Amino acid sequence: MRLVTTIRAVHIKDFDLNLLHVFQAVYAARNVSRAAENLGLSQPAVSHALTRLRLSLHDPLFVRASGGVAPTPKADHFARQVEAAMKVLDVALHESDVFEPARSQRRFAVYMSDIGADEFLPQLMREVSREAPGVRVEVVPLDPAAIVPALEDGRIDLAFGYLPEVTGTERARLLDERYVVLLRRGHPLAGRLQGREALQQLDFILVSSHVEPARALHLLGLESRIRLTLPHFAVVPSILAATDLAVVMPLRPARTFARRHALQVVEPDLGLPPFTVWLHWYWRFHNDPGQRWLREIALRMRFDERPHDEPDGSERTA
Repeated sequence: MRLVTTIRAVHIKDFDLNLLHVFQAVYAARNVSRAAENLGLSQPAVSHALTRLRLSLHDPLFVRASGGVAPTPKADHFARQVEAAMKVLDVALHESDVFEPARSQRRFAVYMSDIGADEFLPQLMREVSREAPGVRVEVVPLDPAAIVPALEDGRIDLAFGYLPEVTGTERARLLDERYVVLLRRGHPLAGRLQGREALQQLDFILVSSHVEPARALHLLGLESRIRLTLPHFAVVPSILAATDLAVVMPLRPARTFARRHALQVVEPDLGLPPFTVWLHWYWRFHNDPGQRWLREIALRMRFDERPHDEPDGSERTA
C-alpha cells in the first residue's frame, strides 16, 4: 500500500492516524475553519494537527488562497494515498458486517462505456431498485489507463467491458462478443460485403472514445476510409440512417441500434477474433459485503444471442 511507504519514512509506529482525518477534512473543504466545523473541533485544534502533519511530512501541505487554503502538489499526491488507505481500513473494519440492501443508502461507482451502459444498466438498475431502493449507482467516465487506479483506490467499485488494458484485477465473465458492421437498411453495398476486401468500398464512422473498435478498423486496414470521427456513439444511429456511412462495432449494441432505427447488421468475415466482456473489481474489496452484493446482481444478468424477439435486420454474408 503506497501510504505505508510514505509514512515509514516518518516512523509509522509514532504516527497519529487521527491526523489523516484532519487532513482529509481540510483537503475537502479547502478551508481550515470549515474543516474544523465539519469535524466538530476547534480551529486551533485543527491548526495544531496540521502543524504536526506538516512537520512529519516535511511539507507545508496547504498554502493561503482566496477563500481559504490550497493544497501543495505533495498534498494532492498524499490525498490520493490517504483516500485509498482509509477505504482499505474501512473495508477491513466492516468486512464481516452484513449488508442490508433494503436499508442501505450506499453509493456505488462503476465504469462502463456509453454502449455498455445501454446494455447493462436496464437489467442492473431493475434489480438494484427492487432489492435496494435507497442505493445510488453512479457511472463514472474514465480513460482506459485510469480504470485500474480507480479500482485500486476505491473511486469505483466495478468496471464493465472489454478492457484488455485492465490487468491485475479480479474478474468474472459477463458475455462473449464479436465485431459486425452496422449501416442503414437498404444500403446499396449491404449484400456485397462478403469479406474484408469488400469493406474498402465503404466509408466509416470512428468513435474515438472506444479504443477497441478503433483498433479493429486499424487491423482491417480501413483507417483511410474513415470519414467522420465522433466522441461517443449516441448520434451514430441517426447519422447512419441518413447516410451511406458504416460503423464497425460489437454485435449486441449494433442489434439494439438496428431495432431502434432504420439500420441493419451485416456480419461479413472480418477475420477478427471474438472477445469476452468482463466484470472487474479489485482484490482488496473482494469481501466487502456491499460490493459483493452488487457483483452478484451483475453476474445474474442474462444475455441471449438475440436480445429481443423483434427483428433486427441482421444479415450474414460470410
